[in-house]
Amino acid sequence: MHKLTYNIAIMRRLDWDDLRFFLAVASNGSLSAAARELTVNTTTVLRRIASLEEALSARLFDRMRSGYHLTQEGLVLQDLLVPVDQRLSSLQRDFQAAHAGAKGRVKVSASETVSGTLLAGGMREFADKYPDIEMSLLNEISQIQGISGQNAGLRDVDLAIRTARPTQGDMLVRKLGDLAYGLYAHQDRAATLNEGIEITSPEKLADIPLIGFDEDALPTGPVWFLSRVEKTMMLVTRAAGDRARLQMVQENMGLSALPCIMADAEPELQKIAGPEMVGSLELWLLARRDLAQFPHVRTVMDFIIARVRSLRPSLSGNTGK
Repeated sequence: MHKLTYNIAIMRRLDWDDLRFFLAVASNGSLSAAARELTVNTTTVLRRIASLEEALSARLFDRMRSGYHLTQEGLVLQDLLVPVDQRLSSLQRDFQAAHAGAKGRVKVSASETVSGTLLAGGMREFADKYPDIEMSLLNEISQIQGISGQNAGLRDVDLAIRTARPTQGDMLVRKLGDLAYGLYAHQDRAATLNEGIEITSPEKLADIPLIGFDEDALPTGPVWFLSRVEKTMMLVTRAAGDRARLQMVQENMGLSALPCIMADAEPELQKIAGPEMVGSLELWLLARRDLAQFPHVRTVMDFIIARVRSLRPSLSGNTGK
């Protein structure tokens, strides 16, 4: 049995606001990310976690170089708190939505690539058409879709766009499309490759500089290709964000796998291998089942679906580049 047990006396000693800080650190994996979510500084987050651990006489996190990881006691607490937190958030949003009609705020969580490349370009048109609906884009930096990520996916947001279909939770789920990846190089570097080379396998790229994905944030689609090319190419650095890798390719540091919709728009980049070799990520729209019925949420869902549909040629990498 875990030493962390719950009874009335313990629960009465808890500061319930500390639990909110605990959930933020558990879902984000770091103090800084939790601080940004809660709009406080990291010192406040650290103090709140220490206060909760003292009240429970238990260590809830292991502090590692890669971030804050839940201990067994922390996992027990998370399993108890997540349903309660989701229900409280549901009650608050349902009450607000029921009295708002086709107006109000809709928070959409997505990766930086999806927010910046797919959605941001249509925000002006949406705002002009629906001035009473505030659509907020919240960046989800991590591509990891673990248990914590699944639970947190709709904890503080109304909609989410994810690259893995959720396997739990009472949600409406719709596939939006596929986000194709290609292998790109700066045009100057591409010109130095063997003229007319046909990239039919990773072995064709031996000894060429590669900018890889961060090991903790490997997308599920291109990971097979990259795991092979890293063995033959010369790995010079890694970066989790697509935008960071794009900029490094623009600086001619090496080749990297990038979303076609992003890289094809850059005239100085050249596609070395397409999605048929590198791979794609599935894009899924997630909505709380009890919120999807409300007009302002439904309006944003329809906008996202239509927006992604209009970009499908670019998403698939079929732009002729």
